[in-house]
Amino acid sequence: MLVTEEFTRFPLLMWEKVLSKVKKAVVFMDDKCAEALHWSGGAATLLEAGARNLKQFSSFEACGANEPKAVFVVSTLLKGRTVDIIKDIISLSHFQYCVVFTTVAHSVHLLANKVTTEMEGNPVFEQFEEKLCEWMGNMNYTAEVMHVPVVFAPVSQQLIVTPPFAHLFPLLPLDLETINAKRPEKKRFASLSDIDMHCLTAELQIEVKSLASALNSMFETTGTREESFALGPMSRIIAGELANHPQAKNRRKTAPNKASIIFVDRTMDLTGAVGHHGDNLVEKILTVLKPLPGHVTDMQVDMLELTSLQQTPHSKTVLAPGCLAQTQSSARSLWETMLTSKHKEGLMEVRRQLVEAASKENLPIKMSMGRVTPEQLCSYMQLFRSSWGALESHCGVLQLGLATAQTLRHPSLSRWDACLAFERLLLQALGDSDFPAVLRQLLPLMKPRGSEDASASGSRLREDECGPDELILLLVYLYSLADEAQPADHDTEEELEKLERDLIGALTLVITRETELSPLLQKLAGCTNPEELTTKQVHSAVEKIFKTLRGLSSTRNHLKQLRSIYTASDGVHQATYRPFLRQILEEVFHPDRHECPDIEHMSGGLTDLLKTGFSMFMKVSRPHPGDNRLLFLFMVGGVTPSELRLIKEIVTTHKPGTQVLVLSTRLLRPTDIPELLFSTQRLVPDIGV
Repeated sequence: MLVTEEFTRFPLLMWEKVLSKVKKAVVFMDDKCAEALHWSGGAATLLEAGARNLKQFSSFEACGANEPKAVFVVSTLLKGRTVDIIKDIISLSHFQYCVVFTTVAHSVHLLANKVTTEMEGNPVFEQFEEKLCEWMGNMNYTAEVMHVPVVFAPVSQQLIVTPPFAHLFPLLPLDLETINAKRPEKKRFASLSDIDMHCLTAELQIEVKSLASALNSMFETTGTREESFALGPMSRIIAGELANHPQAKNRRKTAPNKASIIFVDRTMDLTGAVGHHGDNLVEKILTVLKPLPGHVTDMQVDMLELTSLQQTPHSKTVLAPGCLAQTQSSARSLWETMLTSKHKEGLMEVRRQLVEAASKENLPIKMSMGRVTPEQLCSYMQLFRSSWGALESHCGVLQLGLATAQTLRHPSLSRWDACLAFERLLLQALGDSDFPAVLRQLLPLMKPRGSEDASASGSRLREDECGPDELILLLVYLYSLADEAQPADHDTEEELEKLERDLIGALTLVITRETELSPLLQKLAGCTNPEELTTKQVHSAVEKIFKTLRGLSSTRNHLKQLRSIYTASDGVHQATYRPFLRQILEEVFHPDRHECPDIEHMSGGLTDLLKTGFSMFMKVSRPHPGDNRLLFLFMVGGVTPSELRLIKEIVTTHKPGTQVLVLSTRLLRPTDIPELLFSTQRLVPDIGV
C-alpha cells in the first residue's frame, strides 16, 4: 500500500532531473520554481550538484565568457515574455550549451499554439531548441528543451502546495457576469455550476490543464489509480480535466495502487479562511511576519538576535533573513508540530527543543516552567551566539524559535484577539437578527485609526484598533455567512443598499487616512505611497469590493446537504461556525458509507454513466471517497494551518487507519483571501504569454 511519504518525496524526484543537468552551469530560475525548490532542499542542492551559480530569471542578468553553460527553469509557457527574457540573457552571454526546463507539458504548449491534432515527438520543444542555437550564434552548439513538473513544494508531511498555481482561485458570481457578457443572451449560464472548461479564458484553460498534467505526472510516477470527486464549480472543471487527461486513461488501467482525491473550492467556506478562530501558532506567524521576497508561503525571520550587530535602521539590509522552511531533521519535526498542533502545544514544543539543543551543546541554560514568553525564548537563543558550531548545528530550530518570539511580541498580534472577539459577537447576532442588522454592527468600527471616535473609550491603544485590513476581513467573514442570518422583511433590500453606501463611504475614509499602506491595500488601491491615493480612486476600489462581497453568500446555493456552515444558539450552547472540511470528512468517514449528493464523482467516464442508468431500476455500487485507505484533499484556493490541524484530528478520531494528504494551491494567511477575491486579473492568470 502507498504511504504519503512517497508523494512528499515526488517533488524531490522531479528536481533530480534538473540536478542531472546543472553541473558546471549557471542556473536561471523564475520565482515560482525557486519557491518550489526552496521547500525541496533549496539552492544548496543545486550547488552540491555542481551548479556554478544561481541567478534570477531576468533580462538584466547575464554570464561572462568563462561561463559557457546555462540551465533555465521556468514555470510558464515558452512564449511571449518568457522567450524574450531567455533571448536577452543568451544575447548578453557567451553560452555554448543551453538547457531549458519548463513545468508546462508539451501537450499544453500545443493547445497554446492552437494545435488540436496529436503530433509525434515534441515539435514545439524541438523548434525552440533551434532558436536557442540561433541565439547562441552557432547551430552546432547544444540545446535541450524538456518538460519537468517541478510545481510541488512539500511544506510538511501532511501538506504539499503548488507555487506556480498560488493565484488560481475558484470562480465567483462576478466571474459569471464577465463570462455571460461575452455570450449571446440565449446561451448565457444560469449559475457557475453550468460553466465548463471551454467557457474559461484561454489563459485559465492553460493553467487548469497544466495543473491536471502535473497531478497526472505525480500519480503516474507513484503508480496510483485515483477516483476523483469534486465540490464546487472550479473543482469540477479541474477534476474533469484530470479524469479526461489522455495519459490518465491508460495509467488507470494498469496502476497497482488506489487512492481517492476530493477537490474542494475554497469559496465553499471563506469563513474559515478569514476568521481568527484558528488556535494555531503558524497561522499567527504567517499573519504578522513579512513574506520572504518573491515567495507566497514562507516568511522572513529577523536573525539579528543571533549576532553581535547593533540594532540600526540599516541592520536588516546587512543581514540575510531566516525562514520557516528547514532541512535539519529536528527543525522539520518542530515545524510539523507547530503546523498541526494547538497554539499552546506549539509554544511548549519550541521551548522544549530549544532547551534540548542548549543542553546538547552544554550551554548554561536556566530552566523555567510555566507560561512561554518571547523574552524567555530569546534568552535561550542568545546563548548560542557564543558558539559558531552550536549555531550551525541548530540553526533550523533557532530560526523557528526566532519566528515564534517575533510573532509573540509583534504589536499587531493584539488585533488578532480583537477580531476574534468581534467575530464571536457577529456569530451570535446572526441567529437573532436579519443580515442588515448584523452588518450595521460593523459601522461603529469604521473609524480612521487614532481618531478621537476610534479611541473614545480611552482604553484602546492604536495597536488594538481594527485597521482597514481587519475591517475588510470582517466584511468577508460576515458576507460569507449572510445566508445564515434570520429571514429579512420585504423592504430590507433598500435598507441593505443604504447601509452598504454608508459602509463604502466610511471604509473609503479609513483607507485615505492611513499613513502607511499595508501590502493588501497596496494591491487593492494599485499604488504603494499613501500620498498618491485619491478619494475617488479609493472609493472606486471599495465599490468593487462590495460588488464582489454581495456574491459570497450564494457560493453554496447549489449544494443539497452541505449548504450551512453555521449552528445557531439553542439557548444552552452558543452559536458556532461549522467548518466545511469537517462536514466533508465526517461524510466520507461515516460508518454507513451513505452517498453524499454534494460530493460528485468525476472519474467514471462511460462506466459511471452506465451505472447511473442502471441505478434507476437496480442497486448499483458507486465509488465512494472512503473506499481507499489513501485520501487526497485538494484545496483549490488555499488551506489554513488550523484546517490542517482539524483534518489530522478528524482522521485520528474517525478513521485512524486512513492516510490523508492535503494538496493545495497555497498555505493561507487571512489577508490572502481579499487579495485573491478582489484581484482584477482573476480570469487572466500570469502564464508567461
